[in-house]
Amino acid sequence: MVLCPECETNLDVDEEGVDEGEIVSCPECGTEFEVVTTSPLELKAVEAGYVEEDEEGEGESEDGDDS
Repeated sequence: MVLCPECETNLDVDEEGVDEGEIVSCPECGTEFEVVTTSPLELKAVEAGYVEEDEEGEGESEDGDDS
């Protein structure tokens, strides 16, 4: 059983079914958490404006010049 660090609601998270870096959200308060470690399961609140590392920089190489 994993409790939301913000509101202490039971998060329905399968501790063996999540991977590090995965995002889970609390159904009660809506706060999103990143899985920091899986054994033991440790969650860290995701900050507003958070962008996963895989998504950073996408589309930045295009200069928009079609000529």
